[in-house]
Amino acid sequence: MIVLCCLAAALTGYLLGSINSAILTVRLLKHEDVREFGSGNAGLTNTLRCFGKVCALLTLIGDLAKGVVAVLISRSLTDLWTQGTADLYFIGCLAGCFAIIGHVFPLYHHFKGGKGVLVGVSIFLVLDWRVFCILIGIFAVILLLSKYVSLASIIATACCPFVTALMQYFLDTHYTVWQILLHFGMTAVMAAMIIFMHRSNIQRLRNGTERKFGEKKTET
Repeated sequence: MIVLCCLAAALTGYLLGSINSAILTVRLLKHEDVREFGSGNAGLTNTLRCFGKVCALLTLIGDLAKGVVAVLISRSLTDLWTQGTADLYFIGCLAGCFAIIGHVFPLYHHFKGGKGVLVGVSIFLVLDWRVFCILIGIFAVILLLSKYVSLASIIATACCPFVTALMQYFLDTHYTVWQILLHFGMTAVMAAMIIFMHRSNIQRLRNGTERKFGEKKTET
């Protein structure tokens, strides 16, 4: 039964993750493909820069919602099928991992999507709101200090596994050490996927060519 639950969580996460809010929003409101503008990334930042606040807000809501829904459905089904005996945090992480994969390689959009930051963060609204708040706080501080959205995203993402482990070790004493290590590993996988998708941003940060938040693209 637990294998079936894992498969259901993975499938649910991937199918919901493949619904790209930026692509759908821009296509419906502007009749354009967001991947053909700006950085070419089908994510929140590029949508905001190229198509404005309304499209960006709808993208934000959609990307947050699909991560939350994927985790809620997966955990509810697992709890029902296993009668409360399964590790629901693990199931939620599994659904989150595949939601990120779906967002990055969407089934419905020729496997070309976004970078998965919002989806990755959103699952902690369900898994652990404290981790969510801490990650948002880290993101906000780094963005305020550096003005780089990509740098703030990368640092907040890299902190995720460690914040999760510390929370569970010191505050959630019902978890065993092995469960904490398992959850650390799952969140580390999610973090690694998101950071990997920022490799071009990392290169531009190193070269000093990454655009800051609010900075207008220079016309040539």
